[in-house]
Amino acid sequence: MPDKFTYLLIDLGAFLVPFLFSFHPKINFYNHWRSFWPSNVMVSILFIIWDSIYTQIGVWGFNERYLVGLYFFGLPIEEILFFICIPYSSLFTYHCFKVFFPKAFNLSSKWISVALVFFTALLGVSFSEKLYTGVTFNALALLIFVLAVIRKEKWLSNFYLMYLVILLPFFIVNGLLTGTGLDEPVVWYDDTENLGVRILTIPVEDVFYGMLLLLLNTFLFETFLKIHAKKKTAHISI
Repeated sequence: MPDKFTYLLIDLGAFLVPFLFSFHPKINFYNHWRSFWPSNVMVSILFIIWDSIYTQIGVWGFNERYLVGLYFFGLPIEEILFFICIPYSSLFTYHCFKVFFPKAFNLSSKWISVALVFFTALLGVSFSEKLYTGVTFNALALLIFVLAVIRKEKWLSNFYLMYLVILLPFFIVNGLLTGTGLDEPVVWYDDTENLGVRILTIPVEDVFYGMLLLLLNTFLFETFLKIHAKKKTAHISI
């Protein structure tokens, strides 16, 4: 198979199985599409803007060898699909935990949140001159602080559990994108704009960038779920 389909196949590989199982009668994730898709569109727009700017100034870039050659907003179509396929598979996993392990919501995530805020804020401030490191860690610290301390969101425990579980497929997908098992990386990075620390071929920032992406998706997903639930309750009461 031609190399140009590599990134596209990585996207579709991450998306296909969760999409098919969305219709499983015990899961029925498709019933929550009206909460997922608006959330995903909003977050994707934000990340596409961020991605486009960083691509233009050379913080990272893409190897044309592994791309089909379609571009939007200065980004390959595969990169845009990444912001759809990865959140979809991750929110599907998150939903499955809610269905099959509902007691996870009763677990306390307070100290996990405190540790993450402290760690990410410390790195974000210490390396604020590095565009990837500073923006990613500071944004994640702020988001977790707002959700855990100000809003006191109970679903955070389920999110942390989900993220822990998806780290394995995350390392597989990001490993491929950053060159593990390939002659060249699909996505390259300017290491002067990050810590230069890699997990195999993956910049350590990617772990926290992924958490930021999925945490924003989950927050809006839960927000829309609550809105739809209130509308349903109001309709029944009438």
